[in-house]
Amino acid sequence: MANETWECYLSDMKELSPWMRGILRFLKWLLTLAAIGGAIYWFRFSPVLVQEHTVGRGEIVEEALGTGTLEARVKVTVSPKISGRLQEMRVDQGDHVAAGDLLVRLDDADLRQQVEIAQASLAAAKAAVERLKTDLQRAKAVLVQARRQHQRVQQLMASNAQTEADMDKAVESLAIAEAGVAQSQAAIAEGKTGVTAAEKTLAYHDARLDDTQINAPFAGLIIRRMLDPGDVVVPGTPILTLVSLKELWISAWVDETVMGSLAVDQQARVVFRSEADHSYPGQVVRLGKEADRETREFIVDVRVLKLPPNWAIGQRAEVYIETARKTACPRVPVAFLQRRENALGVFLDQQGIARWRPVTLGLQNPQWFEVVSGVRPGDVVVLPQDGKHALAGGERIKVQ
Repeated sequence: MANETWECYLSDMKELSPWMRGILRFLKWLLTLAAIGGAIYWFRFSPVLVQEHTVGRGEIVEEALGTGTLEARVKVTVSPKISGRLQEMRVDQGDHVAAGDLLVRLDDADLRQQVEIAQASLAAAKAAVERLKTDLQRAKAVLVQARRQHQRVQQLMASNAQTEADMDKAVESLAIAEAGVAQSQAAIAEGKTGVTAAEKTLAYHDARLDDTQINAPFAGLIIRRMLDPGDVVVPGTPILTLVSLKELWISAWVDETVMGSLAVDQQARVVFRSEADHSYPGQVVRLGKEADRETREFIVDVRVLKLPPNWAIGQRAEVYIETARKTACPRVPVAFLQRRENALGVFLDQQGIARWRPVTLGLQNPQWFEVVSGVRPGDVVVLPQDGKHALAGGERIKVQ
């Protein structure tokens, strides 16, 4: 049937005059041009669907961003001073301890024996000194007797009642008595030296015995346990890691370009990656004085004033340090800011037509920017709804 219709059309065309066939061809091209023009008009001049925002006043907080890890200002590795075998572990990872609490006990059987031996040696040394003191008293008594005998012989020699031999014997006895006293005094001094050595030996073994008990140097939290009872340790072997909870902070790397706007005691927000939708209060406590020569960043320590229920030393977090704040200032969402010919600006809705307007910016953060000049509160700024079309200015717009 279609073939028959087409054949009839061709037959009719052949029967028409050349003038009529020209008019038909013209009409055909005119319809084609009209369709093309309609399509161009639709795509070029049809209203662009946009989203709008009315410029208003509000608060803008400008923040410097840094990324780092949670660290403890005071952190120690608990290790023994002496070699030995771990006999008892009083704490485990996650335990809170007070200053002086017993953490670890080493096997002390051998050291207790050494202390007992040292105590016995000290007692023997003291007893020896006491005996020497008794000998000294006896030597002094002999000396007194020798002096008296010497004096009597001298008196009798004056009356020729004693011979020279008696005098020589008296002198010899006196010299022997004096030597005996001196010898006793020297023995006592030597004995006292022995007592001192025995006391120091006992103190040394007492200290080693005390070293079998390792106590907490400060109050804090055990964050790591490396060994178990029965393990053999030597001086310096890490057993536990203890941190103080008095000061925990984020050691954050911050770009050096914001260095001039940072200061100690500035307020900050801390966002842990385990709770990306929640922030915790913080405060700048220390600014680094050395920048990384490759990344051009430096360390800023931000104290965490409140910790999440679950946290861990070394945990990653972002810090947002407040560098400036303004209230009731004209502001526009950052998404509406556009760049055109190396200038920043926005598109305004002026009676359904998009108009370009350069602006001067003030404070900025990821959500808002302050408008110093260019637009005023009450102006309506627009942005293409689908995010694919780019406004050039002069387009008809329609709010969806």
